[in-house]
Amino acid sequence: MKNNNDIKPSHFYVVGLSYKKADAEMRGKFSLSEQAKLDLLADAHLQGISSVMAISTCNRTELYGFAEHPFQLISLLCAHSSGTIDDFQRVAYVHKNNEAVSHLFKVGTGMDSQILGDFEIISQVKTGFIAAREKGLTNNYFERLVNSVIQASKRIKNETEISTGATSVSFASVHYILKNVSNIKDKNILLFGTGKIGRNTCENLVKHTKNSHITLINRTKDKAQKIAGKFNLIVKDYADLQAEIQNTDVLIVATGAQNPTIDKELLNLKKPLLILDLSIPKNVNENVLETNGVELIHLDTLSQMTDDTLEKRKQYVPQAMAIIEEVKHEFITWTQARKFAPTIHALKAKLEEMKQNELKYHKKKINNFDEEQAELITSRLIQKITTHFANHLKDDETEVDESIEWIGKVFQLESLQND
Repeated sequence: MKNNNDIKPSHFYVVGLSYKKADAEMRGKFSLSEQAKLDLLADAHLQGISSVMAISTCNRTELYGFAEHPFQLISLLCAHSSGTIDDFQRVAYVHKNNEAVSHLFKVGTGMDSQILGDFEIISQVKTGFIAAREKGLTNNYFERLVNSVIQASKRIKNETEISTGATSVSFASVHYILKNVSNIKDKNILLFGTGKIGRNTCENLVKHTKNSHITLINRTKDKAQKIAGKFNLIVKDYADLQAEIQNTDVLIVATGAQNPTIDKELLNLKKPLLILDLSIPKNVNENVLETNGVELIHLDTLSQMTDDTLEKRKQYVPQAMAIIEEVKHEFITWTQARKFAPTIHALKAKLEEMKQNELKYHKKKINNFDEEQAELITSRLIQKITTHFANHLKDDETEVDESIEWIGKVFQLESLQND
Protein backbone atom coordinates (compact mmCIF):
# COMPACT_ATOMS: atom_id res chain seq x y z
CA MET A 1 0.00 0.00 0.00
CA LYS A 2 1.39 3.44 -0.90
CA ASN A 3 2.22 5.79 1.96
CA ASN A 4 0.31 9.07 1.49
CA ASN A 5 3.32 11.00 2.76
CA ASP A 6 5.33 9.72 -0.18
CA ILE A 7 2.91 10.95 -2.85
CA LYS A 8 4.53 14.10 -4.18
CA PRO A 9 2.07 16.93 -4.91
CA SER A 10 2.44 19.23 -7.88
CA HIS A 11 5.35 21.46 -6.92
CA PHE A 12 8.07 22.05 -4.35
CA TYR A 13 8.09 25.63 -3.04
CA VAL A 14 9.92 27.90 -0.65
CA VAL A 15 8.04 30.95 0.59
CA GLY A 16 9.68 33.39 2.96
CA LEU A 17 11.57 36.58 3.64
CA SER A 18 15.10 37.47 4.69
CA TYR A 19 17.39 40.31 5.68
CA LYS A 20 17.87 41.16 1.98
CA LYS A 21 14.51 42.93 1.64
CA ALA A 22 12.94 42.79 5.11
CA ASP A 23 14.26 44.93 7.96
CA ALA A 24 14.41 43.73 11.55
CA GLU A 25 10.92 45.01 12.35
CA MET A 26 9.37 43.18 9.41
CA ARG A 27 11.33 39.99 10.13
CA GLY A 28 10.04 40.25 13.67
CA LYS A 29 6.46 40.20 12.39
CA PHE A 30 7.03 36.91 10.58
CA SER A 31 9.22 35.37 13.27
CA LEU A 32 7.96 31.99 14.49
CA SER A 33 8.43 30.92 18.09
CA GLU A 34 9.03 27.24 18.82
CA GLN A 35 5.37 26.81 19.76
CA ALA A 36 4.25 28.67 16.63
CA LYS A 37 6.30 26.26 14.50
CA LEU A 38 4.60 23.27 16.14
CA ASP A 39 1.17 24.84 15.69
CA LEU A 40 1.97 25.58 12.05
CA LEU A 41 2.94 21.97 11.39
CA ALA A 42 -0.22 20.71 13.09
CA ASP A 43 -2.32 23.11 11.00
CA ALA A 44 -0.55 21.99 7.81
CA HIS A 45 -1.44 18.40 8.61
CA LEU A 46 -5.10 19.30 9.12
CA GLN A 47 -5.12 21.18 5.80
CA GLY A 48 -3.83 18.12 3.96
CA ILE A 49 -0.43 19.57 3.13
CA SER A 50 1.72 16.47 2.80
CA SER A 51 5.20 17.88 3.43
CA VAL A 52 6.41 21.15 4.94
CA MET A 53 9.14 22.42 7.25
CA ALA A 54 9.63 25.80 8.92
CA ILE A 55 12.86 27.73 9.52
CA SER A 56 12.87 30.91 11.59
CA THR A 57 16.11 32.64 12.53
CA CYS A 58 17.24 36.20 13.15
CA ASN A 59 17.94 36.54 9.41
CA ARG A 60 14.98 34.79 7.79
CA THR A 61 11.68 32.96 8.12
CA GLU A 62 10.91 30.37 5.46
CA LEU A 63 8.56 27.49 4.74
CA TYR A 64 9.67 24.70 2.41
CA GLY A 65 7.06 22.28 1.21
CA PHE A 66 4.89 20.70 -1.45
CA ALA A 67 1.69 22.40 -2.50
CA GLU A 68 -0.58 22.84 -5.49
CA HIS A 69 -0.13 26.61 -5.13
CA PRO A 70 2.31 28.68 -3.03
CA PHE A 71 -0.58 30.63 -1.47
CA GLN A 72 -1.29 27.55 0.67
CA LEU A 73 2.10 27.98 2.33
CA ILE A 74 1.92 31.79 2.42
CA SER A 75 -1.45 31.63 4.19
CA LEU A 76 -0.05 29.12 6.65
CA LEU A 77 2.89 31.41 7.47
CA CYS A 78 0.71 34.48 7.96
CA ALA A 79 -1.79 32.55 10.09
CA HIS A 80 0.92 31.61 12.60
CA SER A 81 2.89 34.85 12.67
CA SER A 82 2.04 38.55 12.98
CA GLY A 83 2.76 39.15 9.31
CA THR A 84 0.04 39.88 6.78
CA ILE A 85 -0.44 38.94 3.15
CA ASP A 86 0.23 42.57 2.18
CA ASP A 87 3.47 42.54 4.20
CA PHE A 88 4.50 39.32 2.49
CA GLN A 89 3.87 40.69 -0.99
CA ARG A 90 6.08 43.72 -0.26
CA VAL A 91 9.18 42.01 1.06
CA ALA A 92 9.00 38.25 0.54
CA TYR A 93 9.82 35.76 -2.21
CA VAL A 94 8.55 32.52 -3.70
CA HIS A 95 10.76 29.97 -5.44
CA LYS A 96 9.50 26.86 -7.21
CA ASN A 97 10.94 23.40 -7.93
CA ASN A 98 14.61 23.64 -9.02
CA GLU A 99 14.84 27.28 -7.92
CA ALA A 100 13.55 26.29 -4.49
CA VAL A 101 16.07 23.45 -4.35
CA SER A 102 18.92 25.81 -5.28
CA HIS A 103 17.75 28.30 -2.65
CA LEU A 104 17.80 25.68 0.12
CA PHE A 105 21.34 24.66 -0.88
CA LYS A 106 22.53 28.28 -0.61
CA VAL A 107 20.73 28.85 2.68
CA GLY A 108 21.88 25.61 4.28
CA THR A 109 25.53 26.18 3.36
CA GLY A 110 25.70 29.77 4.63
CA MET A 111 26.05 31.24 1.14
CA ASP A 112 22.84 33.24 1.61
CA SER A 113 23.53 34.27 5.22
CA GLN A 114 23.79 37.86 6.39
CA ILE A 115 27.30 37.00 7.55
CA LEU A 116 28.91 34.96 4.77
CA GLY A 117 29.70 31.40 5.78
CA ASP A 118 27.51 31.34 8.89
CA PHE A 119 27.34 27.60 9.54
CA GLU A 120 24.84 27.88 12.39
CA ILE A 121 22.01 27.89 9.82
CA ILE A 122 22.49 24.22 8.92
CA SER A 123 21.51 23.20 12.45
CA GLN A 124 18.29 25.18 11.98
CA VAL A 125 17.61 23.25 8.77
CA LYS A 126 18.21 19.94 10.56
CA THR A 127 15.98 20.93 13.48
CA GLY A 128 13.22 22.12 11.16
CA PHE A 129 13.29 18.90 9.16
CA ILE A 130 13.31 16.65 12.25
CA ALA A 131 10.29 18.50 13.66
CA ALA A 132 8.46 18.06 10.34
CA ARG A 133 9.37 14.38 10.14
CA GLU A 134 8.10 13.76 13.67
CA LYS A 135 4.74 15.14 12.56
CA GLY A 136 4.71 12.94 9.44
CA LEU A 137 5.20 15.94 7.17
CA THR A 138 8.13 14.76 5.05
CA ASN A 139 8.63 12.39 2.14
CA ASN A 140 11.53 10.55 0.48
CA TYR A 141 12.28 13.44 -1.88
CA PHE A 142 12.38 15.96 0.97
CA GLU A 143 14.62 13.78 3.14
CA ARG A 144 17.06 13.16 0.30
CA LEU A 145 17.17 16.91 -0.43
CA VAL A 146 17.91 17.91 3.17
CA ASN A 147 20.57 15.21 3.49
CA SER A 148 22.18 16.50 0.28
CA VAL A 149 22.24 20.05 1.68
CA ILE A 150 23.83 18.76 4.90
CA GLN A 151 26.43 16.91 2.82
CA ALA A 152 27.24 20.08 0.85
CA SER A 153 27.55 22.08 4.07
CA LYS A 154 30.01 19.56 5.53
CA ARG A 155 32.09 19.49 2.37
CA ILE A 156 32.31 23.28 2.18
CA LYS A 157 33.34 23.46 5.82
CA ASN A 158 35.99 20.75 5.37
CA GLU A 159 37.25 21.50 1.87
CA THR A 160 37.35 25.30 1.82
CA GLU A 161 38.62 28.01 4.11
CA ILE A 162 35.35 29.86 4.08
CA SER A 163 34.73 28.56 7.60
CA THR A 164 38.01 29.90 9.00
CA GLY A 165 37.27 31.49 12.35
CA ALA A 166 33.80 32.27 13.60
CA THR A 167 31.19 33.75 11.29
CA SER A 168 27.99 34.42 13.15
CA VAL A 169 25.99 37.10 14.90
CA SER A 170 27.56 36.01 18.19
CA PHE A 171 31.07 36.46 16.78
CA ALA A 172 30.14 39.79 15.17
CA SER A 173 28.89 41.10 18.52
CA VAL A 174 32.10 40.18 20.32
CA HIS A 175 34.15 41.57 17.45
CA TYR A 176 32.29 44.87 17.78
CA ILE A 177 32.93 44.97 21.53
CA LEU A 178 36.64 44.30 21.05
CA LYS A 179 36.93 47.13 18.52
CA ASN A 180 34.81 49.71 20.35
CA VAL A 181 35.18 49.13 24.09
CA SER A 182 38.55 49.98 25.61
CA ASN A 183 39.97 47.82 28.42
CA ILE A 184 37.22 45.26 27.83
CA LYS A 185 38.78 42.71 30.18
CA ASP A 186 38.10 45.10 33.08
CA LYS A 187 34.50 45.93 32.14
CA ASN A 188 31.32 44.41 33.57
CA ILE A 189 29.45 42.41 30.93
CA LEU A 190 25.87 41.20 31.40
CA LEU A 191 24.45 38.56 29.07
CA PHE A 192 20.65 38.41 29.26
CA GLY A 193 19.32 35.28 27.54
CA THR A 194 21.09 31.94 27.21
CA GLY A 195 19.44 30.38 24.17
CA LYS A 196 21.56 29.26 21.24
CA ILE A 197 22.77 32.75 20.27
CA GLY A 198 23.35 33.57 23.93
CA ARG A 199 25.39 30.40 24.47
CA ASN A 200 27.53 31.04 21.40
CA THR A 201 28.04 34.67 22.40
CA CYS A 202 29.08 33.58 25.87
CA GLU A 203 31.70 31.21 24.46
CA ASN A 204 33.08 33.94 22.19
CA LEU A 205 33.16 36.43 25.07
CA VAL A 206 35.16 34.08 27.27
CA LYS A 207 37.49 33.10 24.43
CA HIS A 208 38.25 36.56 23.02
CA THR A 209 37.82 39.13 25.81
CA LYS A 210 39.64 37.31 28.65
CA ASN A 211 37.04 38.97 30.87
CA SER A 212 36.28 37.55 34.33
CA HIS A 213 33.36 39.90 35.04
CA ILE A 214 30.70 38.24 32.90
CA THR A 215 27.29 37.73 34.49
CA LEU A 216 24.46 35.61 33.07
CA ILE A 217 20.74 36.09 33.59
CA ASN A 218 17.98 33.95 32.11
CA ARG A 219 14.29 33.64 32.94
CA THR A 220 14.95 29.94 33.57
CA LYS A 221 17.93 30.10 35.92
CA ASP A 222 19.08 26.49 35.59
CA LYS A 223 19.78 27.00 31.85
CA ALA A 224 22.11 29.87 32.69
CA GLN A 225 23.76 27.82 35.46
CA LYS A 226 24.63 25.02 33.02
CA ILE A 227 26.52 27.45 30.80
CA ALA A 228 28.04 29.34 33.73
CA GLY A 229 29.42 26.13 35.20
CA LYS A 230 31.29 25.41 32.00
CA PHE A 231 33.11 28.74 32.17
CA ASN A 232 33.00 29.49 35.91
CA LEU A 233 30.80 32.57 35.43
CA ILE A 234 28.35 34.37 37.73
CA VAL A 235 24.60 33.73 37.49
CA LYS A 236 21.98 36.09 38.90
CA ASP A 237 18.21 35.74 39.31
CA TYR A 238 15.87 37.29 36.77
CA ALA A 239 14.56 39.49 39.60
CA ASP A 240 18.05 41.05 39.86
CA LEU A 241 18.04 42.25 36.23
CA GLN A 242 17.45 45.95 36.94
CA ALA A 243 20.08 46.09 39.68
CA GLU A 244 22.62 44.27 37.54
CA ILE A 245 22.07 46.64 34.60
CA GLN A 246 23.08 49.56 36.84
CA ASN A 247 26.52 48.02 37.35
CA THR A 248 26.98 46.91 33.74
CA ASP A 249 29.18 48.45 31.04
CA VAL A 250 28.03 46.16 28.23
CA LEU A 251 24.57 44.57 28.10
CA ILE A 252 24.01 41.82 25.52
CA VAL A 253 20.36 40.85 24.99
CA ALA A 254 19.58 37.53 23.32
CA THR A 255 16.32 36.50 24.97
CA GLY A 256 14.39 35.40 21.88
CA ALA A 257 11.14 36.83 23.28
CA GLN A 258 8.35 37.98 20.97
CA ASN A 259 8.21 41.41 22.66
CA PRO A 260 10.86 43.78 24.08
CA THR A 261 12.35 42.65 27.37
CA ILE A 262 14.45 45.78 27.94
CA ASP A 263 13.10 49.35 27.94
CA LYS A 264 14.04 52.70 29.48
CA GLU A 265 12.00 51.98 32.65
CA LEU A 266 14.59 49.34 33.59
CA LEU A 267 17.48 51.76 33.25
CA ASN A 268 18.64 53.76 36.25
CA LEU A 269 22.19 54.19 35.06
CA LYS A 270 25.22 55.21 37.02
CA LYS A 271 27.54 55.09 33.99
CA PRO A 272 27.44 54.79 30.18
CA LEU A 273 25.92 51.58 28.82
CA LEU A 274 26.46 49.81 25.50
CA ILE A 275 23.50 47.57 24.59
CA LEU A 276 23.74 44.93 21.87
CA ASP A 277 20.39 43.49 20.78
CA LEU A 278 20.93 40.13 19.08
CA SER A 279 17.25 39.25 18.83
CA ILE A 280 14.52 38.97 16.20
CA PRO A 281 11.99 40.35 16.97
CA LYS A 282 13.89 43.20 18.61
CA ASN A 283 14.09 42.62 22.36
CA VAL A 284 15.28 46.12 23.25
CA ASN A 285 12.82 49.00 23.01
CA GLU A 286 14.37 51.94 21.18
CA ASN A 287 13.11 54.24 23.93
CA VAL A 288 16.29 53.28 25.83
CA LEU A 289 18.00 55.86 23.62
CA GLU A 290 16.10 58.54 25.56
CA THR A 291 18.38 57.73 28.50
CA ASN A 292 21.67 59.62 28.59
CA GLY A 293 24.76 57.50 28.06
CA VAL A 294 23.05 54.65 26.21
CA GLU A 295 24.36 53.31 22.90
CA LEU A 296 22.15 50.71 21.20
CA ILE A 297 23.43 48.42 18.43
CA HIS A 298 21.15 45.91 16.69
CA LEU A 299 22.27 42.70 15.02
CA ASP A 300 21.54 44.09 11.54
CA THR A 301 24.19 46.74 12.14
CA LEU A 302 26.61 44.11 13.45
CA SER A 303 26.00 41.88 10.45
CA GLN A 304 26.87 44.65 8.01
CA MET A 305 30.26 45.16 9.58
CA THR A 306 33.08 43.25 7.94
CA ASP A 307 36.62 42.59 8.99
CA ASP A 308 39.63 41.22 7.12
CA THR A 309 38.62 37.64 7.91
CA LEU A 310 35.20 38.04 6.33
CA GLU A 311 36.67 39.81 3.31
CA LYS A 312 39.10 36.93 2.77
CA ARG A 313 36.22 34.48 2.82
CA LYS A 314 34.74 35.96 -0.32
CA GLN A 315 37.55 34.50 -2.43
CA TYR A 316 36.38 30.99 -1.49
CA VAL A 317 32.80 31.55 -2.67
CA PRO A 318 33.45 30.11 -6.19
CA GLN A 319 34.94 26.97 -4.64
CA ALA A 320 31.96 26.64 -2.30
CA MET A 321 29.47 27.18 -5.12
CA ALA A 322 31.24 24.51 -7.21
CA ILE A 323 30.71 22.02 -4.36
CA ILE A 324 27.06 23.03 -4.14
CA GLU A 325 26.60 22.49 -7.89
CA GLU A 326 28.25 19.07 -7.70
CA VAL A 327 26.10 17.83 -4.83
CA LYS A 328 22.97 19.43 -6.31
CA HIS A 329 23.65 17.70 -9.65
CA GLU A 330 23.82 14.36 -7.83
CA PHE A 331 20.48 15.13 -6.19
CA ILE A 332 18.85 16.15 -9.48
CA THR A 333 20.20 12.99 -11.14
CA TRP A 334 18.66 10.95 -8.30
CA THR A 335 15.30 12.68 -8.71
CA GLN A 336 15.30 12.02 -12.46
CA ALA A 337 16.20 8.37 -11.96
CA ARG A 338 13.50 8.10 -9.32
CA LYS A 339 11.05 9.62 -11.75
CA PHE A 340 11.73 7.29 -14.66
CA ALA A 341 12.60 4.11 -12.72
CA PRO A 342 8.98 2.82 -12.77
CA THR A 343 8.89 3.27 -16.54
CA ILE A 344 12.12 1.31 -17.02
CA HIS A 345 10.84 -1.46 -14.72
CA ALA A 346 7.53 -1.57 -16.60
CA LEU A 347 9.34 -1.61 -19.95
CA LYS A 348 11.54 -4.48 -18.81
CA ALA A 349 8.49 -6.43 -17.61
CA LYS A 350 6.74 -5.81 -20.95
CA LEU A 351 9.77 -7.03 -22.90
CA GLU A 352 10.02 -10.10 -20.65
CA GLU A 353 6.38 -10.86 -21.37
CA MET A 354 7.00 -10.52 -25.12
CA LYS A 355 10.09 -12.75 -24.80
CA GLN A 356 8.19 -15.53 -23.03
CA ASN A 357 5.45 -15.47 -25.68
CA GLU A 358 8.04 -15.69 -28.45
CA LEU A 359 9.88 -18.58 -26.75
CA LYS A 360 6.66 -20.51 -26.37
CA TYR A 361 5.80 -19.89 -30.03
CA HIS A 362 9.19 -21.01 -31.35
CA LYS A 363 9.29 -24.01 -29.02
CA LYS A 364 6.12 -25.31 -30.66
CA LYS A 365 7.24 -24.51 -34.21
CA ILE A 366 10.91 -25.60 -34.17
CA ASN A 367 12.13 -29.13 -33.52
CA ASN A 368 15.01 -29.40 -31.05
CA PHE A 369 14.56 -25.73 -30.17
CA ASP A 370 17.40 -24.67 -27.82
CA GLU A 371 15.31 -22.80 -25.25
CA GLU A 372 18.22 -22.24 -22.87
CA GLN A 373 20.35 -20.57 -25.55
CA ALA A 374 17.42 -18.46 -26.74
CA GLU A 375 16.72 -17.41 -23.14
CA LEU A 376 20.30 -16.25 -22.72
CA ILE A 377 20.33 -14.25 -25.97
CA THR A 378 16.94 -12.57 -25.48
CA SER A 379 17.64 -11.68 -21.83
CA ARG A 380 20.89 -10.02 -22.89
CA LEU A 381 19.03 -8.14 -25.62
CA ILE A 382 16.36 -6.92 -23.15
CA GLN A 383 19.08 -5.66 -20.81
CA LYS A 384 20.74 -3.71 -23.63
CA ILE A 385 17.44 -2.18 -24.76
CA THR A 386 16.42 -1.05 -21.26
CA THR A 387 19.93 0.33 -20.63
CA HIS A 388 19.71 2.40 -23.83
CA PHE A 389 16.36 3.84 -22.72
CA ALA A 390 17.67 4.52 -19.20
CA ASN A 391 20.71 6.37 -20.58
CA HIS A 392 18.44 8.43 -22.80
CA LEU A 393 16.30 9.44 -19.79
CA LYS A 394 19.40 10.31 -17.74
CA ASP A 395 20.67 12.71 -20.39
CA ASP A 396 20.51 16.33 -19.20
CA GLU A 397 19.00 17.42 -22.52
CA THR A 398 16.17 14.88 -22.40
CA GLU A 399 12.61 16.05 -21.75
CA VAL A 400 11.93 13.32 -19.21
CA ASP A 401 8.14 13.70 -18.90
CA GLU A 402 7.68 13.74 -22.67
CA SER A 403 9.96 10.71 -23.15
CA ILE A 404 8.21 8.73 -20.41
CA GLU A 405 4.86 9.43 -22.06
CA TRP A 406 6.22 8.39 -25.48
CA ILE A 407 7.69 5.11 -24.15
CA GLY A 408 4.42 4.34 -22.40
CA LYS A 409 2.42 4.83 -25.59
CA VAL A 410 4.80 2.87 -27.86
CA PHE A 411 4.99 -0.16 -25.57
CA GLN A 412 1.42 0.19 -24.25
CA LEU A 413 2.58 0.38 -20.64
CA GLU A 414 0.03 0.83 -17.91
CA SER A 415 -0.28 4.29 -16.31
CA LEU A 416 2.50 4.70 -13.78
CA GLN A 417 2.63 6.83 -10.64
CA ASN A 418 5.85 7.47 -8.81
CA ASP A 419 5.92 7.77 -5.05
